[in-house]
Amino acid sequence: MADTVLARTGMIETPVVTIKGVSIGTGQPKIIVPITAKTHAEVLAGLAGLAEEDTIDLIELRVDHLDIALDFGAVAALTREAAEIVPSKPLLVTFRTKAEGGMTAIDDEAYGRFYATVLQEGKADLIDVELVRDETIIRQIITAAHRTGAYVVLSNHDFAGTAPVDELITRLQRMQDLGADIIKIATMPKDAGDLLRLLQATWEMYSRYATCPMITMAMAGTGVISRLSGELFGSCATFGMVGEASAPGQVPLPRLHSILTLIHEALAPRS
Repeated sequence: MADTVLARTGMIETPVVTIKGVSIGTGQPKIIVPITAKTHAEVLAGLAGLAEEDTIDLIELRVDHLDIALDFGAVAALTREAAEIVPSKPLLVTFRTKAEGGMTAIDDEAYGRFYATVLQEGKADLIDVELVRDETIIRQIITAAHRTGAYVVLSNHDFAGTAPVDELITRLQRMQDLGADIIKIATMPKDAGDLLRLLQATWEMYSRYATCPMITMAMAGTGVISRLSGELFGSCATFGMVGEASAPGQVPLPRLHSILTLIHEALAPRS
């Protein structure tokens, strides 16, 4: 497992997770690009096309898009092949359930078996685990992941709206309490007020309570600003689009990298 350290940003000590030389939680937000291909061959082709793209920090394999999503052994084998194609980039393996905006439905017991199989037989630097699952299964997955050296992104996706600030912070703190290495929350804003609420919750969590790196975003067009401004508010990574988007509001990779760099340079201390 990679080291977790504290980085000082202004007056705030922020946790940093470093995997394959990628430090998540410090500096410019890291760019994660999802692979949303439907077949084994399409996944490998997509990975080959991204392997040498230096503006990509991490690659996410969205298993729920696959036609073999429920064949856990086949998915585990695919993760091993994927890791060989992109050996220098951290691989995040995600089964986004239909209940949280994904493409494939799966019950809690099978969800636990899926991640157990991937961790035992496959290869993942990080896995994404949803907060709204059976708590016993969540804890079992986290324990198994840490035993194999994988990091856990504990996540929550609300496509119905944006909760009050206190509730968003409560969810993020709950993720920390469960042992997440990185915490993530995504909401669906109905207006600019919802977006501001998400950004306020991000800043308050980051500046007061965070003990691990955090990823937050508001979805769709209204939420695009949240995908760009993470370095200012405390979100350590964002998702960029190459081909098909995996969630509403994702920004194409070249434009995303350019804007993140612009903001990073603007925030850099002046000598």
